Amino acid sequence: MSPPLNPLLIDTATPPIPEARAWIGRYSGACGALIDLSQAAPAVAPSSEMLERLAAAARDPASARYGAIEGDAELRAAYAADVAAVYGATDLGIDSVAITAGCNQAFVVVAMSIAKAGDAIILPSPWYFNHKMALDMHGVETRPLACEASNGFSPDPARAEAMIDARTRAIVLVTPNNPTGAVYSPETIAAFAKLCRARGLWLILDETYRDFMPDGADRPHHLLASPETRANIAQLYSFSKSHAIPGYRLGAVLGPPPLMRQIAKCLDTLQICPARVGQSSTAWAMDAQRGWREGNRADINRRASAFSAAMTEAEGWRIDSVGAYFAFVRHPFAAIPAARVAERLATERGVLALPGSWFGPGCENHLRVAFANASLEQLERLPTRLAGLQIA
Repeated sequence: MSPPLNPLLIDTATPPIPEARAWIGRYSGACGALIDLSQAAPAVAPSSEMLERLAAAARDPASARYGAIEGDAELRAAYAADVAAVYGATDLGIDSVAITAGCNQAFVVVAMSIAKAGDAIILPSPWYFNHKMALDMHGVETRPLACEASNGFSPDPARAEAMIDARTRAIVLVTPNNPTGAVYSPETIAAFAKLCRARGLWLILDETYRDFMPDGADRPHHLLASPETRANIAQLYSFSKSHAIPGYRLGAVLGPPPLMRQIAKCLDTLQICPARVGQSSTAWAMDAQRGWREGNRADINRRASAFSAAMTEAEGWRIDSVGAYFAFVRHPFAAIPAARVAERLATERGVLALPGSWFGPGCENHLRVAFANASLEQLERLPTRLAGLQIA
């Protein structure tokens, strides 16, 4: 018999995406080609100049050597400058930035740095399931902060305050949100920051999708403007979607120096240094490809509009929230588990979306749709695929 394994890890949910993708093999193709709305992956390839720079970096022997634990100074400085431009931040140096292996790792190292087993972190529900998994495997209690469709899935600071006790270490906000697509207002984010300051908590602010804000949106918030306003904030970012390089696994954490010193310990044990091939190219792209990134943002917003327009023709289906890469859609089968609805939709109609139940309690009536890598033509065909679906 095998020796025992870590019970916390055993009790952590298995990543659900492979289960959903297994449904594809049972689709006959009767309704046409698969429409994959399951994963938040960029629809475009990196720009040609970005690809050339990545190739050149791969040929450079220096990229094969160890780098700094917190990432190469060039990329850290470029990201600090980007934050200064986007958020009006001042007095921001590279000592406030660490580069990670994607935003998932950014969340893990922040959680490790601020909470131990037995502590609690408040996580709005619906949530990004990898966040819940990370807390579970470290023995940190997840406290679900229920967000309502009637409020656009925006979290309520007053409800969060009632959940705080002596074991609470942080509140997490993800905006634009995965899975709902909700974009939290600057006022809502500021209210949570004020609450966290008053109660001595960290605010973990995951802004993976902040480069895909809706048209006309102003600065996401003003919390990073000065060392005082960001003293209890850990801001997370991903280069993957904005630069179409998810395979290069580059993310970032921005936080005050006391937090960053502890994060460096985590990073040294997890990765020694971030993969180096993509760092110099991404540092160049932060400023040089602003126009390219803006074009991608506009394209994603066109897809969001096309999806919203198409769903008005889908009888019984309703979008409860949409933004950035995602929509949270209410399905018409109120008594049927969301996983069964998603499975039947994939196997019978060739539309792959994820069950809302995979994103936390109280989401059985919803599916998460990631429309960013579907073509406009595919989105326009959705009402036909959905029409007449029967699930007993």
